[in-house]
Amino acid sequence: MVQVTATEFAKNFGRYREEAQREPVAITSHGRTSGYFVSAHEFAELVRLRAFERRVHRIEELPENIVQAISESTMDSKHESLNALLDK
Repeated sequence: MVQVTATEFAKNFGRYREEAQREPVAITSHGRTSGYFVSAHEFAELVRLRAFERRVHRIEELPENIVQAISESTMDSKHESLNALLDK
């Protein structure tokens, strides 16, 4: 991955815009990475993957629509014997 200072990035934006089409460009300030410049394709992939992120809720804060979905759920019919165990 290419790593450049913020000053260098600003002076040569066009160069790093092209570089970002091949790989992310790390931008540093005072010796620390402050951000990354990525292609539109790379950013779209990040957004797509974030949509699959796990959502976690405390039981007492569970939204009503999720509580309802859980209470109405059943096993696939090929596992009907397991549904019978839930009814006990």
